[in-house]
Amino acid sequence: MFKRNIYRYLGLVLICAAYAACKVPEFAQRNENKNVPAGFNNLTDSTNTGKLQWRQFFTDPNLVSLIDTAIKNNQELNVTLQEIEIAKNEIKSRKGDLLPTLGYRVGAGLEKVGRYTSSGAGDASTDITPGREVPDVLPDYAFGLQANWEADIWHKLRNAKKAAVTRYLSTVEGRNFVITNLVAEVANSYYELLALDNQLAIVKQNIALQSNALELMKIQKQATRVTELAVRKFEAEVLSSKSLEFDILQNITESENKINYLLGRFPQPIVRDKGSFTDLVPPTVQVGLPAQLLANRPDIKQAELDLAAAKLDVQVAKAQFYPSLGISATIGYQAFNPSYLLRTPESLAYSLAADLAGPLINRNAIKAEYATANAKQLQAVFNYEKTILNGYVEVANQLSNITNLQKSYDLKSKQVLALTQSIDISNDLFKAARADYFEVLMTQRDALQSKLELIETKKQQLNAVVNIYHALGGGWN
Repeated sequence: MFKRNIYRYLGLVLICAAYAACKVPEFAQRNENKNVPAGFNNLTDSTNTGKLQWRQFFTDPNLVSLIDTAIKNNQELNVTLQEIEIAKNEIKSRKGDLLPTLGYRVGAGLEKVGRYTSSGAGDASTDITPGREVPDVLPDYAFGLQANWEADIWHKLRNAKKAAVTRYLSTVEGRNFVITNLVAEVANSYYELLALDNQLAIVKQNIALQSNALELMKIQKQATRVTELAVRKFEAEVLSSKSLEFDILQNITESENKINYLLGRFPQPIVRDKGSFTDLVPPTVQVGLPAQLLANRPDIKQAELDLAAAKLDVQVAKAQFYPSLGISATIGYQAFNPSYLLRTPESLAYSLAADLAGPLINRNAIKAEYATANAKQLQAVFNYEKTILNGYVEVANQLSNITNLQKSYDLKSKQVLALTQSIDISNDLFKAARADYFEVLMTQRDALQSKLELIETKKQQLNAVVNIYHALGGGWN
């Protein structure tokens, strides 16, 4: 009766301990927020330029050729492709964990059992009496197969495989995001190069104009109509413009090398049309609906997949608190003499075992891993929401930028026209002695600055269109 009560209490203690061991700590969870505004600036048209392929969006054949080369050769993109291969191999590894492992074992050894050990004392051929010898050294030969399998009763291994698959899909979206960035960067660098070409042409024209004005000042000095100061002022202006020419040449070299770097090749000339840059008309962009960003932008889809993988990681970490069921089996032949090794059934040996094991005391490491998985899930939620917000803000900013740049370009065009006309007017007034040399000098300087600013504004317009195409998720498909 007393023993029965002890066994009963001991069983109750074991049941309580097992229940406590399987109890999972609770952590704060948070669902992601996918709500976005209904439209951009009250626009509700669902037509979305971001769905266009980049070959359809960009019409310049030189730019198309550069982008195509960049996608084939860019080193950062190649690094990302290897990340995809790594993720693919991780899937194979996780899939292998679900299957039984089967291996072989071949071995040979020697064994000498001590006479006063449990094995030696239990040998029927040996008496523990003084003078009897210890059993002889016996060889041991064996070969066979052994298998192990963990039954996935809590879906721990299956969830780990699903997380690996999800991360593989995430790396694919990461590659797509690298492509969208690459397409946008090549296009922006190309337009910057065209802008520099046109600025260089304007500076050269201005140098010729200033040189003519300098010669005029020298003639006027000989006629005592101006002083040496006027000549020196115009000479300094010519030198300043020539210095600016070399600055632009350096920027052109750096821009070409930047494009070559993106294309994964050593410096070489960039083929381009150096025609009238200011006549380029930026393509019209339809921004669609904010909700479409969730499907179009690779970085948002990547963040969503990372979140899904983090949720699965939490389930895997949670399953660590539960007992695991392992099954092992071996079969083979074992004998002390090679001539007996293949005798059946005398030398045949096999085993089959199953064990249920789980944590009971000191589960701090498991708790820490579970807490880490929960924290990473919250990180993934915040990152997903941040990526959505960032995508919306980028589109809204570029949409406003396109509108304001168009207004600025129209005004600057009028400014350039007015200042260009004022150059001839100032020269005529100077020849008629109705304006001094300083007015002529300042008019030329203002005209040059306005033309350079007009080209810069045109470049910003083209960049804004590229950026909004990138912000809408265009360029990867």
